[in-house]
Amino acid sequence: MRNKNLKYYLNLDYTIRLKQNVDGSYFVEIEELPGCMSEGDTKMDALKMIEDAKKAWLEVALARKINIPEPEKDEFSGKLNVRMPKFLHRKLSYKSKQEGVSLNTLISTTLASTIR
Repeated sequence: MRNKNLKYYLNLDYTIRLKQNVDGSYFVEIEELPGCMSEGDTKMDALKMIEDAKKAWLEVALARKINIPEPEKDEFSGKLNVRMPKFLHRKLSYKSKQEGVSLNTLISTTLASTIR
């Protein structure tokens, strides 16, 4: 059995949620670690701050022998096969060339912008 020390937990791929506040700053939290959250003036600041908060959260949990949740194995590969009409495929391909991005990037960013 593996010794689960601080280094072990720091290397796990926890789910980070990043949200922009109304004042333009950013709130960030780790979904699997209750109460592990921080804020920063920029995205980069917030992401740096959550790493510090995660380390402190884990150190306290280890010292107090509190059960530390681990991220679940992700069942999603990031690959998705989609059937679409030829005309749509053609339009998306032309649009990606106009914007100077790959077809994959165009579709991913377009889908991401519709989800809140």
